Amino acid sequence: MDRRNQWQIWTDAAYRFLLSNTLSNALPIYVVTEYPKSGGTWVGQMLAAYFDIPFPRNRVPPLASAVHHAHYLHSPLLGNAVCVMRDGRDIMVSYYYHLLFENDKSSPIVVARTRRDLSFTDYDDVKSNMVHFMEYLFDRQLRSRSPFQFTWPQFVRSWVDTETPIVKYEDLVGDGVSSLSNLITALTGKRPDPAAVEDIVTRYSFAAQANRPPGVEQKGSFLRKGQPGDWRNKFDCRAAELFAELAQAELEQLGYETDKHWVSDVA
Repeated sequence: MDRRNQWQIWTDAAYRFLLSNTLSNALPIYVVTEYPKSGGTWVGQMLAAYFDIPFPRNRVPPLASAVHHAHYLHSPLLGNAVCVMRDGRDIMVSYYYHLLFENDKSSPIVVARTRRDLSFTDYDDVKSNMVHFMEYLFDRQLRSRSPFQFTWPQFVRSWVDTETPIVKYEDLVGDGVSSLSNLITALTGKRPDPAAVEDIVTRYSFAAQANRPPGVEQKGSFLRKGQPGDWRNKFDCRAAELFAELAQAELEQLGYETDKHWVSDVA
């Protein structure tokens, strides 16, 4: 669990941002940027294991080569950056649990604040609450003046037409060895040893870290379920219509949908 207070969270983020934007090429620092709950921690763990360098998540990073986990929009100052993408509908579900239920990596301060803001009668009734949650999340992020607060569509648009390597969460789940190998090649210009990559993917798999197979849900864990497509169990027709209104273009841009027919398939 993240026990830092709000001041520590802000100062750690500012210091990491400064290092990432000034020394990423020199040290080097590998910057794994994602919209929250896209799999960035997983990618950061695996890259740190491959390069044999620290992965200082939620703590002050060293003034040395490391993998930084971040939520950044595109910046030409970032060297050695990789971007992790995930289906925004699955992100909404995962973010719901992360912001409204304490887990082993969440901040109790953030959970308490989000619960106070939303005041749902039954937090376990995700399907009934999803529309209100998405409206709250998008509205808060659109009104925020923080450079670390942005919507999923804003994040997608920021990165898709850049030269930064992009890896999809779903591809990592489907073929982690190929996806991680391609990412390492994009960063180094060299193909990694397949056996080394396979060992890392196995060690950091959902099953190995969560001690349960993907699809078996544990609400109080940062690694809650590990299964793409869970949004189908948590969206009703109202949530589908709202997400299409907010982010259909980005779903299509990333190849998750080709049109809006998916909305009519949601019960």
